[in-house]
Amino acid sequence: MDRPVRTKVKDLLHSEPGQKVLAKGWVRTKRGNKQVKFIALNDGSTVNNIQIVVNTELFDENLLSQITTGASIAVCGHLVASVGSGQAVEIQAEEIELYGTCDPVRYPIQKKDTSLEYLRTVAHMRLRTNTFGAVLRIRHAMAFAIHKFFNDKGFVYLNTPLITESDAEGAGDMFQVTTMDLANIPMHGGKVDFSKDFFGKKTSLTVSGQLEGELGATAVGEIYTFGPTFRAENSNTPRHLAEFWMIEPEMAFYDIQDDMDLAEEFVKYLVQYALDNCMDDLSFLNDKYDNGLIERLRSVLGIEFRRVTYTEGIEILEEAVRGGHQFEYPVHWGTDLQSEHERYLVETHFQRPVILTDFPKDIKAFYMKLNDDGKTVRGMDVLFPKIGEIIGGSEREASLEKLEGRIDELGMSRKNLEWYIDTRRYGTVPHSGFGLGFERLLLFVTGMSNIRDVIPFPRTPKNAEF
Repeated sequence: MDRPVRTKVKDLLHSEPGQKVLAKGWVRTKRGNKQVKFIALNDGSTVNNIQIVVNTELFDENLLSQITTGASIAVCGHLVASVGSGQAVEIQAEEIELYGTCDPVRYPIQKKDTSLEYLRTVAHMRLRTNTFGAVLRIRHAMAFAIHKFFNDKGFVYLNTPLITESDAEGAGDMFQVTTMDLANIPMHGGKVDFSKDFFGKKTSLTVSGQLEGELGATAVGEIYTFGPTFRAENSNTPRHLAEFWMIEPEMAFYDIQDDMDLAEEFVKYLVQYALDNCMDDLSFLNDKYDNGLIERLRSVLGIEFRRVTYTEGIEILEEAVRGGHQFEYPVHWGTDLQSEHERYLVETHFQRPVILTDFPKDIKAFYMKLNDDGKTVRGMDVLFPKIGEIIGGSEREASLEKLEGRIDELGMSRKNLEWYIDTRRYGTVPHSGFGLGFERLLLFVTGMSNIRDVIPFPRTPKNAEF
């Protein structure tokens, strides 16, 4: 019998009854009695299953016995209106082909609820669960929306190096890249002779594409990067990864106000896109993990983010301490705010997203534009509920003299920065940019509490599976 073209489950669920269909996927559950079996089939296109109704008289008993949770099958039959609750349509099976069996005893993904902690121990299989299917589909939608947002605004997508000799943040937490024999490292004058290495110099995996992004912005006006970044920081927390993805737009002729306007517009666009295109998955995550998720997503739309200076934020936090609020970390002017401080400003004091500006220069990077007070820089952090900082950015220092002065003040080597300084020597312009951590965004959009659960294959201290 000629089979119809396979249709995805998400499309079948919204199709009209009466047509002959072909569905392929993995069995979520099988139940029933001697006369009829009900198979819940899912192909990963949606969080919802389609029900397959099987008249046992039409099929070999041995075949049906092998159709267990996790098995993969193809089903051909007619789409009919469902007489049961929970679905509008179902498939009356006429043909079933078994692709792959699945041992129901050894299969690590059982029908019962399993913890996210357990699923991390079987990360190679967790992608098949409803939870991670929902997260992956939302992750895809957000990636598409990011490209669409910048494309529609005329930005140029720039690919910046993953292997670099520059430490953009100055933190030093970088993974080295080498082809040298680690058991026989060439030395010269008591130091590693990097001239013998593949690139002839010391290189590392990038922590940011920003500095190279500025080269693009001062050539074509507005660019954005979207790629993996790496940080060898030994932080085993729910908010840190060693390998993560960053979106970093850089814009010539933008000042700090333009930068903040774009950042606010950007995150609102992404949240709206998720609400418009991922509601089935959001509803599932809302019901299973975070019953305030959808309400919280909607809460950032239709309001203006509150903009306050770092100094004003510190004063609010200090007043909270005097009023009896206890923070784990001390707070005073000059300290880098912790997540608990950021969340207090957002969730308790202002009860809306906050953009914090004008930070002490000593806690920010060398490239940020110095304010007239000589103490603060034109940086900005976008703070969100449950997350804290989701975006960090600044107006970049456009003055050659001030940029060189800051590099010298910090005792930084100019050896690897002359190419960057050239952007101020030749046709310097006001320019700004920011970085959005993709996984931080996904924490907010999905309501998940651990950053390891919004990336398919997390890389963390002592963990680099696959």
